[in-house]
Amino acid sequence: MAQRKGCLIGCGVALVLGVGLVVAVVFGMGKVLDMADQTLVDPAVYEAVKTGDPEDEVRGKLPSGESFVKSALKEGGPGEPEGSTCSWYLSNGDTKNGKETVLRFCFKDGKLAEKTEYPM
Repeated sequence: MAQRKGCLIGCGVALVLGVGLVVAVVFGMGKVLDMADQTLVDPAVYEAVKTGDPEDEVRGKLPSGESFVKSALKEGGPGEPEGSTCSWYLSNGDTKNGKETVLRFCFKDGKLAEKTEYPM
């Protein structure tokens, strides 16, 4: 009888752990999809905006850019222009030499001061 109770408890624990694992996988997939919505930019948008364009007009064409990968996108890029505010995105175009392309937009005084692309 005691052995049967131990088996039932073990099965119950396994079931709870299994459900927890499924919840974690679903949550993780949601985070990845959320990151994609907030950081991917079409290369056509990058090409269409020009230095000197109004900041609000350029930002209107871009996603928020606020995600948990923002700090990783900053790494390995050129220095930020003095006094500017920059936003980093991933290109949703083809990779170059197996590397993702980071698109950086820097704004100063209400205008696009610089746009840069570099491999990550």
